[in-house]
Amino acid sequence: MTSGQKQDDDPLDDFGRRDVEVEGVGKRVYVSGAGPAVVVMPEMPGISPDVARFARWVRDAGFSVYVPSLFGVDGAYPRTAPAEGVLRRACVAAEFRAFAGGGTSPVVAWLRGLARAAHAERGGPGVGAVGLCFTGNFALSMVLEPAVVAPVVNHPSLPLDDPAGLELSAADASAVADRVRRDGLKVLAYRFEDDRWCTGRRFAAYRALLGDAFDGRVLPAGAANPDPPPFFRDAVGSAHSVVTAHLVDTAGHPTLRARDEIIAFLAERLGNRGTTPRR
Repeated sequence: MTSGQKQDDDPLDDFGRRDVEVEGVGKRVYVSGAGPAVVVMPEMPGISPDVARFARWVRDAGFSVYVPSLFGVDGAYPRTAPAEGVLRRACVAAEFRAFAGGGTSPVVAWLRGLARAAHAERGGPGVGAVGLCFTGNFALSMVLEPAVVAPVVNHPSLPLDDPAGLELSAADASAVADRVRRDGLKVLAYRFEDDRWCTGRRFAAYRALLGDAFDGRVLPAGAANPDPPPFFRDAVGSAHSVVTAHLVDTAGHPTLRARDEIIAFLAERLGNRGTTPRR
């Protein structure tokens, strides 16, 4: 069954719910699993059933997942009109810098605090951070928190109006590059070819900033799920979400291999043997 045939919302009832406060700002976070912590950030328009499915795969591979609610309705299936409303509100929200010239989104400071708290709870060598679409680059920005040692940047779409932009202030870009070089971090990234929201120019900008520490992997557009949920079909309009809306859950498929590569990367960086998640 493809994503487009899954019409139900996800109750997220296998996740614990908690309110996490960082420097006076509270947000709902969905937590599940055991082992090293991984912060899985939602893609636009929120914690969809496909985002929750990916978080469960990470959890079932032997990690604790922390999924923050940043926008949208938690668990909602991405229908076009409501999701477009979520996107419009996020684009003008003070927490996000959706357009060029805005620098690093302020919400990243809160996410760093979440990673810090998750590391204190779960221990181990550090925390993984997986960004998706609107939050894709946040996983990189989060490495300014020392606990974050495994950043995964999936099809980062911000800034929306600059295909070569990185949604980082100049100071943060320099500090991120220094941290990656100093601590020998690797940055794993994915996009589809012909993705109009995450272009080859953006990946080239990452490589210019990070050098060989940036491992950007590109999947053929034809590998994308041809029947994604309505928002991705109507508003996104191109192959985009490698491990969520455009993933094809078939053994050996390129998108499913990408999922397994992400989990293997997290296992290597977080010192967890990990397992292949059940389908």
